[in-house]
Amino acid sequence: MTDQGLQFPKFYVTAPSPCPYLDGKTERKVFTELRGPDAAALNEALGRVGFRRSQSVVYRPACEGCSECVSVRVRAQDFRLSRSHRRVARANADLKSEVCPPQVTDEQYELLQAYLNTRHADGTMADMTADEYCDMVETSPVPTILVEYRRAIDSKLMAVALTDELSDGYSMIYSFFDTSEPHRSLGTHLILDHIGKAKAANHPHVYLGYWVKSSPKMSYKGRFRPLERLGQNGWYELTEDELGK
Repeated sequence: MTDQGLQFPKFYVTAPSPCPYLDGKTERKVFTELRGPDAAALNEALGRVGFRRSQSVVYRPACEGCSECVSVRVRAQDFRLSRSHRRVARANADLKSEVCPPQVTDEQYELLQAYLNTRHADGTMADMTADEYCDMVETSPVPTILVEYRRAIDSKLMAVALTDELSDGYSMIYSFFDTSEPHRSLGTHLILDHIGKAKAANHPHVYLGYWVKSSPKMSYKGRFRPLERLGQNGWYELTEDELGK
């Protein structure tokens, strides 16, 4: 990709479709493709203005009459564990995390299938094939890692996070986990672990994607503070009033 291509990528808009987060709403997305030697730079530049990566595409909401999807990131160096976060940390003290190259295994895919069948049986990813999972993980045009979480006692795979490595931190792209032990709150644990990794690497941010305050599926991201949101004039910290607490 040329420098001009990096500055002026071609953007497209999807057709309207039902919103996966808010009943009765319709979503549209604006997107462009990541390719060529400048893919990582373009991904970072667009990520800072609210785009998210999915395989070789970056997108952001472009919905008419709705702005509920808010790009958020945790300010990792200032993050402090809450009481509930400490409970989650204790519940998962027996797990070990390992950073792996983005290569799929049958064990990962079996865990993904079980997760989708339990949590998202009616979602768009419910019928993901092994080849499609392989494409999601192994065809990343930007620096990407997998983080595996295993029980120390028997090495059972409990969770997986697909994560992009950015110059200013980590962007959590997709994660899935064993749902048979709900007391672990593994979704929360994965975010806490990424914040810890960012702290250790002296990275300022962990990008969580879109926060939707009024959606039960997406409101949980408001529990990780200090949390910054993207506004018209750049990133700023969400206040207690904005978070609704």
